[in-house]
Amino acid sequence: MEMTKKVKFESNSFGKRLKSMLKVDFRRMFTTPLFYIMLGVCLVVPILILVMTTMMDGTVTVDPNTGVETVIEAFDNVWQTIGSVSGEGAAMSMDLTGMCNINLVYFFAAVLVCLFISDDFRSGYAKNLFTVRAKKSDYVISKTLIGFIGGACMILAFFAGAMLGGAISGLPFDTGAAGTTGIVMCLLAKIFLIAVFVSIYVLMSVIGKQKLWQSLVGSLMVGMLFFMMIPMLTPLDSGIMNVIMCLAGGAVFSGGIGMISNKVLNSTSLV
Repeated sequence: MEMTKKVKFESNSFGKRLKSMLKVDFRRMFTTPLFYIMLGVCLVVPILILVMTTMMDGTVTVDPNTGVETVIEAFDNVWQTIGSVSGEGAAMSMDLTGMCNINLVYFFAAVLVCLFISDDFRSGYAKNLFTVRAKKSDYVISKTLIGFIGGACMILAFFAGAMLGGAISGLPFDTGAAGTTGIVMCLLAKIFLIAVFVSIYVLMSVIGKQKLWQSLVGSLMVGMLFFMMIPMLTPLDSGIMNVIMCLAGGAVFSGGIGMISNKVLNSTSLV
């Protein structure tokens, strides 16, 4: 009597596919020099900003064409590199403290995401990945999560650099009206809000694919349109509502723009 063996095939569920994709992307991100270079930039930039502006405080520059004098004003305290309190940040100011702060990380994240995804298409990794095992929706979700975690790490690196820069330049750490709780909530809100920008960068990257310049230009242009909302949603004296709004906005944008990214991948060539 012949015995027959039943062969059981395991279903390649969404959870297993996503877990496998995330494992590969985590390993790639944490072993590539690009990630640590970007972290280093985010750490060094606030140190240079605080030290240089403190040294040049009160310096007068004169425009040779118009004769207009400009006085360089330093930061009043360390926390200005993180943000401004409600009201002061209602509109994006064009002065030094309004531009040279932690919000620059949102543009640094564009570089990280665009380079990371562009490398997939230039090397042929993405085409091979979709052919063999992965669905395009899994790819978009994985890249969005990886970009979010990378952006969060860069925000924390910038914060650490601001603390070092403040200590070196001798600026005060007085929290003022924001308070310690407000600053913590501000950082959390900024971390959650970066999901909105990352989803945009992923979309621009899957549109540009191996054309890195196109992905970067598109990401930076669209990012500038949303840049003005950062100080309004994440003031230095943020509360739990700011954190909730940024968390909800990040989730909604990631889901909505992620579906658009998935449609772009399904309707366009991978080369």
